[in-house]
Formats: sequence, structure tokens, C-alpha cells
Amino acid sequence: MTQYDIVVIGGGNAALCAAMTAAESGVKVLILETAPKEYRGGNSRHTRNFRCMHKGPLGPLVDDYTEEEYLADLLKVTGGKTDQHLASLAIRTSEECLPWMEAHGVRFQPSLSGTLSLARTNAFFMGGGKSLVNAYYRTAQQLGVDVRYEAAVTHLELDGDHVSRVDYTHKSQNHSLSPKSVVVASGGFQADTDWLARAWGPAAENFLIRGTPYNRGVVLADLLEQGVESVGDADQCHAVAIDGRAPKFDGGIVTRLDCVPFSIVVNKNAERFYDEGEDVWPKRYAIWGRLVAAQPDQVGFAIIDRKSLELFMPSVFPPLQAETLEGLAGLMDLPAVKLRDTVDAFNAACGNTDAFHPTELDGVATSNIEPAKTNWARPISEPPFYGYSLRTGVTFTYLGLKVDENAQCRTASGPIENLWAAGETMAGSILGQGYLAGFGMTIGTVFGRIAGKEAAKHAN
Repeated sequence: MTQYDIVVIGGGNAALCAAMTAAESGVKVLILETAPKEYRGGNSRHTRNFRCMHKGPLGPLVDDYTEEEYLADLLKVTGGKTDQHLASLAIRTSEECLPWMEAHGVRFQPSLSGTLSLARTNAFFMGGGKSLVNAYYRTAQQLGVDVRYEAAVTHLELDGDHVSRVDYTHKSQNHSLSPKSVVVASGGFQADTDWLARAWGPAAENFLIRGTPYNRGVVLADLLEQGVESVGDADQCHAVAIDGRAPKFDGGIVTRLDCVPFSIVVNKNAERFYDEGEDVWPKRYAIWGRLVAAQPDQVGFAIIDRKSLELFMPSVFPPLQAETLEGLAGLMDLPAVKLRDTVDAFNAACGNTDAFHPTELDGVATSNIEPAKTNWARPISEPPFYGYSLRTGVTFTYLGLKVDENAQCRTASGPIENLWAAGETMAGSILGQGYLAGFGMTIGTVFGRIAGKEAAKHAN
């Protein structure tokens, strides 16, 4: 049987970056991926881009995006809840990642049109995350990395300051390995609805899971129970408002709705509850999952009219449509009189809309209404009217393994000499709350490479 120097747990972007980096140091690497081959890649399959600092044009990126601006964007969306040292490390290192990604098979394309106006900040993958994952698997294979699919890790034996054994099941058989180094890159616990419910209460039963059904937090729970230090809160996560018709699991990025800035959003009582135009969508889309989660029955409804239909990325399911607001209310099971009153009050609060500009903060705001709408506030008045139901779509959870700048894990008594973590399983070190479009892939790429380098150094 092959002797492996390094075992990487997980099969997404962070795991692959770690495995390729380690293999390039001459060590023998095994990836243990819980999913079947067809579903390999974790949440990375559903991504489209990664956020990248750059001084001047770089690849598909235009102009520049400085470390200072990038960090300011992150501090704004997290409300300062971040480890600034690790955040700055991720941001600074992102610039060198883009050419590294190209060298390992990733191809880029110009940014997509629509409300995610990211041509300066985010590099889009040609063919999306599935193509990135497939390119990395091809490169990993060329580097001699072995992969075992449907290999579910059940336990890491922590013996003092090192991991002495990795237990997993494969083809209904139990197996154990004792590698020199272990990298955990197996994501959060969002697919374990019971764990979500312990953190969120019964509301979690109504959440949809945007990503893979295989991220159940088994390895995370196992390590936390053995005293590995944690970071983040169990009820903090990347949660966005997605189409209420999406499947329970694996709906992916296409189920996200980008219409919110040009809509009014109401709850099931047809009442608005938050400023739909607070900021540009890449900095605000990730707060709407929590906002919807706080509403009755964890549902919301976005209402637009004819003049806004072409302003955002098309939805995977067509919107509901009616010639009157009352007709739309009937289709959405909303109280018609209340919806009419809410829309009339909003329309009356809208002022001069001449400065309306869909891709930047335009200051076209309401007055004398709560909640205010501070940008893109135009009356909803031109039929036909369109509506989407919204549900909370959880992408990944932020409770994870605490790491240092070398991606190394630790217990209260000190570092664990042969255990590193990368990707969503440690992202809570940097994302205390909120989210910035494309930043999860940045964290996974940067810390995956660091973890692979350090694990190989230890193994050698």
C-alpha cells in the first residue's frame, strides 16, 4: 500500500491548492474527498470569481485595486470583525495568486455584466468554478496526487501536539492512515441541519443550502471535541437571499437573486424591513440571507416593475408576473391591500430620479419613509409587475478552526505540529461576519497554498 506523506481532507479549491503546492515539493499526497467524483469540488464548483488585489491591470482585471482599498472594503462588510493580520496576508498574497492559478490550469474571462460590477476587483473563471476544479484535478494528477472519492473521514486521532492517525470509510470499509502531515480543507457544517438548528433555533429548518450536501462538519466537530482551538460564532455564516423555489441543497450560485437593489423587499405581511439600496450589491448581497431569516416564516418577496427587469443578472427561474400589483399579490400569497399601501407609500417617498445610475451609488433616495432606500429609489409604477420569493440560502458557516499566519492549528497548550487548515473550515479567522464577493476563493487559494507549503516542509 502506498505510503502518503500528506493527507488532504476535502476536495475543493483550498484542498487542491494545498495538494498541488505540497506535491511540487516532492512529497506523496492523498486527497480524501467525501463526495462522489461527479460532485467533487465542494462549494468551489459553484463559484465564479476570486477577489484580487493588483497594482495596475492584471490578467482580466482593469485599473488597480490596492491593499488599502481592499482592506477597507473588508472592514466595512465585516464591521471590523476580522483578524487584520490574517486579512492583510490574504489580500497582499492574492496578487501573486492570479498568475499561479493560470500556471495551474485556470483560465480567466472578462467580468460578467449585470449588477455585480467587478471588472476592477474580481477575476472571473472561464467556465466558472466547475472548470477551475477540473483544471486543478488535472494538474494535481500530473503532479502525482492520488484522490480517493466517497472517502469520508470520521476521526483524526490527536495525540498531544500531533495527529497520529486519520480514520476514514471507503467502499463500506474502514481504513486508517498515519501521514506525516494533515491538511483539513473540508468546509463548514452548513449541510448538517441539526447543527444549524442548534445555532439558529427552529428558523434553520426553513433555510436552503446553496452548496454541497457533503459539508456536514464531521472533521470540524471531531477536532473541536478534542480541544483544537476554534474561531467564529456558530450562527455566523455566508447567507444570501436566494430564489425561494431553489432546491434544499446544491442550488449553487444561479439561485442567487440580484434584483434587490432595484426592488422593494417585503415580508409575508407586505411590509418593507430594510434599505434595499444601502450599497453596491457585491458589498451587500451577503447580508440579505440574515435579514430574510429574521422575518416571519423566514421568507421575503422582491417586487419590481417593467423598467427594472433588464438591470440585473437573469434569474434561473422566471419571475412571477402580473399586470397589477393586486394580481401579483395573489400569485405570491401576499395581502393585496397592504401591498398596494406599501408600494404607494414608497412611490410617494421617491423624488427626482434623473440621476439614476444602476451600476454605481447614485444617491437617488427616498425621503420621509422608514426604512429609507438610499440609492436606486424609483417608483414601482410601470406594469407589468414582477415578483420573486426569497429564502435564506446558506453558503458556508464561519465557526471553524483557528489558524495562524502559517495556517497551523493549535490547542490551548500550543501549536499542533502536523495539522493545518485552509478554506471555509478556517475562514472564520478572517470573516467574523458579512462577506465580500469572491473573497472565499481568495482565502482558500492563499491559505491552501500556505498549508501545502508548510505541510510539505514538515513532511520533508
